[in-house]
Amino acid sequence: MTPRFNAFKVSPDLTKALMGVEAALAESGLEHSLAELVRLRASQINGCAFCIHMHAADARSHGETDLRIIMLNGWRESPLFTDRERAALAWTEALTRIAKTHAPDADYELVKSQFSESEIVALSILIGQMNAWNRLQIAARAVHPVEAAKSAAA
Repeated sequence: MTPRFNAFKVSPDLTKALMGVEAALAESGLEHSLAELVRLRASQINGCAFCIHMHAADARSHGETDLRIIMLNGWRESPLFTDRERAALAWTEALTRIAKTHAPDADYELVKSQFSESEIVALSILIGQMNAWNRLQIAARAVHPVEAAKSAAA
């Protein structure tokens, strides 16, 4: 796979603006572990290997277990996730697949049962932001690091 472009080099002002949103999200009050699960789940849905690699590694470095990362794609059938995480993951799937789901009332009621209005706004922006990153990295054909994977396979 050959990368098409590096958005950080081509458009530093625009990517700096995206990083500003990231900084604001970090101060939003959402738990880092929850935010990484949301980022990882949106990236799985969108098929962004670069972002899946990045957010799985970040989640691990902040204490997330390999089992929960592996089971994230099957979160609905796994007892490993809290009610708050389940609400966030359902909202992530609804907003990531917005053209199909139109953010159903049932998913909103679920997220509303676990999050304040300001947290719902932060969570919704986080999901939208992650979808923007996924689209940018997929468009760029960004390639995730492979050195560790190559040495592990040897």
